[in-house]
Amino acid sequence: MSDAATVTNGRFLAQTLSGVQRYAFSVLYALDQSVASSETTILVPRIAKDPEFLRMAVVRAGHGTGYAWEQFELPYYARGRRLLNLCNTAPAIMRDQIVCIHDANIFAAPGSYSVTFRAVYQNLQPILARRSARIATVSHAAARQIARHLPVLLKDIAVLPNGHEHALRWNPALATAAPALIASRSGQRPFVLALGSRARHKNLALLINVAARLDELGIDIVIAGGGDDIFAPQALEDRPNVYLAGRVSDDDLAFFLDNALCLAFPSLTEGFGLPIIEAMARGCPVISSNCASMPEVCGDAALLATPFEPEAWLHHIHQIAQSKDLRDDLVGRGLRQVKRFSWRQTASGYLALLKSPGADLAIFAPARGQMPQVAVIIATRGRPEIASATVRHFVATQSLKPAAVIVSCVELADAGDLGSLCRVTIVTGPPGLAAQRNTGLASLPPGIEIVAFFDDDFVADANWLASAAQVFCDEGQVVAVTGEVVADGIKGPGIAFDEAVRLVAEARTPKPRWTEPYSPYGCNMAFRVSAIREMRFDERLVLYGWLEDRDFAATLAKGGGRLIKWSLAYGAHMGAKNARVSGVRLGYSQVVNPLYMMGKGTMTLVNVADHILRNTASNFARAVWPEPFIDRKGRAKGNLLAIADILRGRLEPERAAAISPGKAIRLRGQRHEAQ
Repeated sequence: MSDAATVTNGRFLAQTLSGVQRYAFSVLYALDQSVASSETTILVPRIAKDPEFLRMAVVRAGHGTGYAWEQFELPYYARGRRLLNLCNTAPAIMRDQIVCIHDANIFAAPGSYSVTFRAVYQNLQPILARRSARIATVSHAAARQIARHLPVLLKDIAVLPNGHEHALRWNPALATAAPALIASRSGQRPFVLALGSRARHKNLALLINVAARLDELGIDIVIAGGGDDIFAPQALEDRPNVYLAGRVSDDDLAFFLDNALCLAFPSLTEGFGLPIIEAMARGCPVISSNCASMPEVCGDAALLATPFEPEAWLHHIHQIAQSKDLRDDLVGRGLRQVKRFSWRQTASGYLALLKSPGADLAIFAPARGQMPQVAVIIATRGRPEIASATVRHFVATQSLKPAAVIVSCVELADAGDLGSLCRVTIVTGPPGLAAQRNTGLASLPPGIEIVAFFDDDFVADANWLASAAQVFCDEGQVVAVTGEVVADGIKGPGIAFDEAVRLVAEARTPKPRWTEPYSPYGCNMAFRVSAIREMRFDERLVLYGWLEDRDFAATLAKGGGRLIKWSLAYGAHMGAKNARVSGVRLGYSQVVNPLYMMGKGTMTLVNVADHILRNTASNFARAVWPEPFIDRKGRAKGNLLAIADILRGRLEPERAAAISPGKAIRLRGQRHEAQ
């Protein structure tokens, strides 16, 4: 056994080569060129391939393979020395180790992985993040994702990206499978290349969806890649102009890249996106998703598009096919961009961490990426002073300026003096929270990617939009984000505007906390517009905004998107009591709305029973001594009216708006939460 000061986990040398294994091999290949590498030994299972390094010793140890070798034998042979792990996993028992976790996709896109793989990673990686001397990853976007899902602070994660030099060593003259496939096609039509497994988050179905349109343009699609054993594969429909190459050699990959019209990389989430750099290094133009790590890796050297809009990809492919100047420009930009990603620099970073795990590294600092276009919709009625104060404060303080702020009213007077405010648009339409939000959605300007909804009495932290937008950028499958409420006046007599501003300003930034799944809470929530499409709030739910939010979210979730709560987007809910809903009407909606939603399939029987029993019990128990700010007697009366209607077979949530309120209160459709 070598007496080297540090050791490297070489389990990857017994695995099939994919992106993660290539990262480990390339880092060690670059490290092997350094004299300092003689201080490192690579421990491998007995069945591992010989990497044929010049300086680093490769020692075969133990008798097992796979996770068993890594968890039980590796720590024994590595004892007393610092351990470097480059492929996501490491011995749970060791503390003095560096672990590179390439992404947190096992948490962000669990449906892409097999049950066994998911179980191992979801249990092991939190332990590694908590115990290891240092966690590294491959991009700043991956670092943010890891910090959301694992117990490690963002500032403590070292970013050591992939490099490009390996792609320059490939030799297309030695290719065999790729030339044969290209020759088998009818004619010499240009082709778009896609690389990756059939994991769902690779989103190759997007290209299949535009294949027929590309066929009309005389363009084929070639999909190369494997590694499906750890994934839950996505089925791809047959198309006459789509060719599946399967796993190919590096030389075949070079042949594809050297001859392709472009690389299309439509992933929903990636830790890095190595094919992008490989394509650029070989002079192949790139079209990439505009989320997760991809903008960081592409810089200004690729055409970016949302992975949810096939038409945008079709447009970009057509542009490249029609314009040699555009193609040449992208090739030149790509060759410059790849120089920012070097295996030698990354290897030097790991040398620094092996000497001192707490070392401050400055290997890669990406240019600030472009944030998505965000619009804000605020529904209000009957309290112009409050709406004016909160909207003016919002527009003046947000660090990410929204492209549009839409104030949705019933009458222009509801907006007070906001009509004179720059970037604020006043729209009018039917009353009711759902209807007013829908009026706002119908007024969204073109190009909006994210739409946020705020109550007119919500005071947002200055970074609310920026924090939420970053989540949408990093997590391609998130369709809804709800923020944290640091103070909520709805649970008491209410909070004055100046007090709400003070509470938000004095609030310490909440500890980063990611909650998933989480049904959106309407006083502060945001959605991906491409996920909403033509969906709208159910205007039959005329009262009780929280259930309107839940109904909307449940409908949205049927499309497969992720709904989360993120504590770094936060603010205070004033819970203003003027223009409140009648207690009778609200009590009626507390019973009828859940049953109506159960019929739609947006609320389960268990949740319906819990909701109705909890609210009716509170209303009747407190009716004798009600809180001064809650009409418990009115709510109880409304509960009874609803039960009577249900027994008569009448399930009409919109009837709440027509019920005599008893005590005249002006607003229909304004939010009021259960107590």
